[in-house]
Amino acid sequence: MAGRSVLPYNLIMVWVPLLLVAFVVSGVACARVCRDAVAGDTRGHGDGLTVREAAYLAGGPLRVADLTLVGLHRSGLVLLAHTGWATVVDGTGGRDEVERAALGAIGPGGQARIGDVRELAAAAAGVRAVADCLVARGLALPEDARRVTAAGARELRGAFLVTLALGAGSVLLVPAGERGPVAAWFALPLVAAGLCLLIARTGDPGHHCWASPAGRRLLAGLSAHDPMTALARRGTEVLEPELRAAFRVHDRQHPA
Repeated sequence: MAGRSVLPYNLIMVWVPLLLVAFVVSGVACARVCRDAVAGDTRGHGDGLTVREAAYLAGGPLRVADLTLVGLHRSGLVLLAHTGWATVVDGTGGRDEVERAALGAIGPGGQARIGDVRELAAAAAGVRAVADCLVARGLALPEDARRVTAAGARELRGAFLVTLALGAGSVLLVPAGERGPVAAWFALPLVAAGLCLLIARTGDPGHHCWASPAGRRLLAGLSAHDPMTALARRGTEVLEPELRAAFRVHDRQHPA
């Protein structure tokens, strides 16, 4: 009789240490994300952003390259075809270093794939200068801070999944009549990790850690009515169908 009563008791009490593990895992991950957010909340200075600066903060160097290519297309210097090719119409143009770098990336033949051009343009010195200026103003995160923030977000996602798995396993270990209280206990760390994850994803819609909290606040204050500003903030999805197709060709050939 004693042997039959001890085994169920041991099985039932297994969920307690699992709950402690869930609290520790989710608590550490949430604390790290909060610490990184506080550390990154530098006081940025400056009253506004250029469209190119907004593009970098919202999507990094590739977003700046996209903005530049669309600007060249609309000014008649480059033709972006829906087949995914960029063709130089007037190679003598280019209002600044970034536009000249994009024109040069298309090459002497005057035609190149948009995906190749945007990657070369994103690595141009002019784009790095935009990034350095934003970092100096406290509006963009430096490279080491971006790595730390991305690692914290991955840890938080992992903590959420671990807590979910521990909770599900614990609920299955106990009798049906006791599953409600066990699930309620595991809901605490699960909700905490889920809320932190939701806030992190809301604060960084593109899941790229380019902008500091100060930079995100400036981004949020930009008007969404100007087409180029909308492109800077939201990417090529806001473009007209033919231009959107031109950029999607590269995405289909090089899936993430």
